[in-house]
Amino acid sequence: MSSFAGITVLADGDLSPSTVKTIDTGTDYGYHLLVVQDYSHTKEVRHIGRGICSRAFMVGGHTWYIKYYPNGESSKRADYISLHVSLLDYDEDYQKTVKAKVCISFIDQVEKHKPMYIHGTETRTFGGSSFMQLDKFIKKDTLEQSVLLKDECFTIRCDIMVLNTDDNAGGNVLPPDVHHQFENLLRNKVGADVTFEVSGEMFTAHRCVLAARSTVFMAQLFGPMKEGTTTSGAIQIKDMEAKVFRALLSFIYTDSFPEMEEEHKAHVVEQGQEEDEIRLRWLQELLVAADRYNVKGLKFICEKQFCEHIVVRSVMSTLALAEQHKCRRLKGACFKFLQVQTPSRLQTVMASSGWDHVFTTYPSVLKHLIAKLIALNQQK
Repeated sequence: MSSFAGITVLADGDLSPSTVKTIDTGTDYGYHLLVVQDYSHTKEVRHIGRGICSRAFMVGGHTWYIKYYPNGESSKRADYISLHVSLLDYDEDYQKTVKAKVCISFIDQVEKHKPMYIHGTETRTFGGSSFMQLDKFIKKDTLEQSVLLKDECFTIRCDIMVLNTDDNAGGNVLPPDVHHQFENLLRNKVGADVTFEVSGEMFTAHRCVLAARSTVFMAQLFGPMKEGTTTSGAIQIKDMEAKVFRALLSFIYTDSFPEMEEEHKAHVVEQGQEEDEIRLRWLQELLVAADRYNVKGLKFICEKQFCEHIVVRSVMSTLALAEQHKCRRLKGACFKFLQVQTPSRLQTVMASSGWDHVFTTYPSVLKHLIAKLIALNQQK
């Protein structure tokens, strides 16, 4: 999985002021987000051949930048948006070249963000006068008539895979500093155009990024649900803990699974909860949030981890969770787990409060389970 390498916001025809430092992914495989706001105004004030450079970002130990040309990089490309991806050379005598694979896509083109797609792109050489030119990235008319442009805003994702001698494309673990920088990005107002108040805590974010990763945020921020979504009027979320919403935003921006905050973990440990219980509770909170906002990647990870931590004392509550949030994979894993339990362990399951909850709330699930157990017993 690609690591987060920061975000650039272009607003009012120029680079938006930023207090966020350059983020180093610490891996050979990362992505940078380029958010273009005020699309029409930028097109008017930036004439043919006049581009805007992104913030510098680091992938594979090298510094990169993207240049955005709203009216093409030349008169021959005036009908197109052009993009250039370059290695940033601080020294004029710097002659070292770097081989890398680069993929430029819109943030909602999910298929193009997968590692297998990036691996399949052409290897290019960067450094000196060598850079990647996408002079015909997309026709302006095509963009303007598509769903990619939302309220004069769109977001481009640039994936870079630096090839070293081992051809190792890094991993999905973010260095500690990245999470710190991510917190800065959320807490300041650099390019942010939407504010949430979650259980008394304020979060600022970029609506284009949220909408591109979640159909629910899309409807809330751009569709018929849109209301009070500017930074002066915060969207109220009172039925979710702030730490869970922060984790949800973290995944949306970084594609990295958000672990529980150490302070909160220490608090629940003090209350006498075991580590496994803490882990399952956290997974449940994240899964519920991911399902609520239709963040499919996070929901998939939570569901997968739940499948690996099914135990007798919690299997029925897990089954109820799977049924409530339409987790077919997790539901099937619970059924398989119950089918191989001994009669004494099944009696323990039936004596749990989870069994009573499923019996009362989801009787059809219980009938399905009993039918499977009977069928298995007949086979034996």
